[in-house]
Amino acid sequence: MKTLTFLVAENDPNDIALLQKAFQSTRIDSPVRFCENGEELIQYLKGDGKFSDREQYPFPRVLITDLKMPRCGGFEVLQWLQNNPKCNVIPCIVMSNSDADKDVERAFKLGATAYFRKPDSFTKLCEIVRLNWNYWTESLLPTRSEVC
Repeated sequence: MKTLTFLVAENDPNDIALLQKAFQSTRIDSPVRFCENGEELIQYLKGDGKFSDREQYPFPRVLITDLKMPRCGGFEVLQWLQNNPKCNVIPCIVMSNSDADKDVERAFKLGATAYFRKPDSFTKLCEIVRLNWNYWTESLLPTRSEVC
């Protein structure tokens, strides 16, 4: 089975801790890196600054983003991805507290690959993490350069 690096943009420390625990609990050994907002996620993808060390910050194969974050939110991340051909094929999963139809529709129009409402239970979060890991490890993904 191939190893995928997941890159997560999430600003809530509690949600970060829950996601970290979910990846550990489901025994997924793929690297998971966290960014505090979409701006940092874009810097990571570009390999800017500290993110230029791909040993420490491996190029991601799957993105997970929240929608509502300071400086640059998930919608802005999706827009940036659309405008950057080297990165716009990276699967981008939205995980948000919002289940508003307008947010779901806008995310998909901007190229989201999947949209999940943040679950109320840790068990459900683990199921979502496992589902996505299983799906993306079995899927063929385009080969891309190490920077966008």
